[in-house]
Amino acid sequence: MSARPSIRMSVPEIAGHVQAVLAAGRLQVEPALLVHDLDRVRARISALRAAFPPSTLHAVAVKANPLISVLRACVEAGAGLECASFPEVACSRAAGCEAESIVFDSPAKTIEELRGTLRMGAWLNADNFAELDRIAAIIAEAEAAPRGVVGLRVNPEVGAGTIGTTSVGHRASKMGERLAETQSEILETYARHSWLNGLHVHVGSQGCSLEQLVTGAQRVVELAEAIERVAPGQLVNLDIGGGLPVAYRDTDTPPTLEAYADALRTQVPALFEGRWKLATEFGRSVQANAGFAISRVEYVKPQGDSTLAVVHLGADFLMRPVYNPEDWHHELVVLDRDGHIKTGALQATDVGGPLCFGGDLIGRDLQLPAIEPGDLVVIRDTGAYTLSTWSRHCSRSRPAVMGLDHGAWSEIHAAETPEDVIRLWGG
Repeated sequence: MSARPSIRMSVPEIAGHVQAVLAAGRLQVEPALLVHDLDRVRARISALRAAFPPSTLHAVAVKANPLISVLRACVEAGAGLECASFPEVACSRAAGCEAESIVFDSPAKTIEELRGTLRMGAWLNADNFAELDRIAAIIAEAEAAPRGVVGLRVNPEVGAGTIGTTSVGHRASKMGERLAETQSEILETYARHSWLNGLHVHVGSQGCSLEQLVTGAQRVVELAEAIERVAPGQLVNLDIGGGLPVAYRDTDTPPTLEAYADALRTQVPALFEGRWKLATEFGRSVQANAGFAISRVEYVKPQGDSTLAVVHLGADFLMRPVYNPEDWHHELVVLDRDGHIKTGALQATDVGGPLCFGGDLIGRDLQLPAIEPGDLVVIRDTGAYTLSTWSRHCSRSRPAVMGLDHGAWSEIHAAETPEDVIRLWGG
């Protein structure tokens, strides 16, 4: 690409993409379509690689967007992949990711999953001391040191962000060992296990402040230095997690990647001195702003002083915004059936999804131009935590995904058919 795109797509840019998709013959029959800009994903990974030491492993979170084509684009751009389940590990291998560039972080790993990960040589982050005991037993059974990284996840206890359910760095979090309470045991564990060569921290993403992210990294570096004193030269890998929030509104001003890296350089300079091989786990900040969704408006119903527009994407696709709209938000844009931005007088509008319950609303009391059946509603910033959280309520079929890849459009994931859904349910 000749120039790096802006992080968030503008409305005119989105309209241009929709027009290109329409020109390719899409949305004439299908009621909804997802779009993912792989070029934008590559640009974000390029920015990540420029902001950190060259040896850093940037393991993009698979849970943000597990489409194999998207994961493959990340790998081809020089990234690794971070996995929250063993099937995500399998998806990473299918996308061409080498084992040493895979980070496995599930808090509920089975003994067989641990064996498989150790045998593979991936980066394995244990969630707790009991898991380390299992790993120790597997290593003793094999009578050989693991080929990959083995680390322990610690909870830095930096407080919850503004979205408590997705924050993992507060005292009550289920993730990792609490640093303040267990530091002595942590040090004893590293001194006892010579194969324990990694350390992991993560505090969350959306709703977490720059101060929380930097403080989490600072505390894990302080712990790494304490480990060095009890086990010199043993700790060589440091995973500082991901967690950079993104803009979902034009008025949002989250910290930029460059501001985050600059804050780390200033407040945690040891990260950039080459003492450890670093890993990051960004997901939302790589994928979210790279995607959007399009749905045809099927019906428009007057409802007193407002209007209800019924579309084909609801809580199946936007589970968090529908069930918890106070914390999660996606802006909606109305285009006409030819993909042009609609203008005109604004009116109070609700936008309802296709699921059979009254709360399936992806937009509430919005001020939008007059909507007609056949118009297109665009949902912005859907590249992360949308398709990956797809709900099977009402057995809705997942739509196709179109990708912009090196400036060219192609289908990167086919729509589910009714036959696919029948197979899913055992037919």
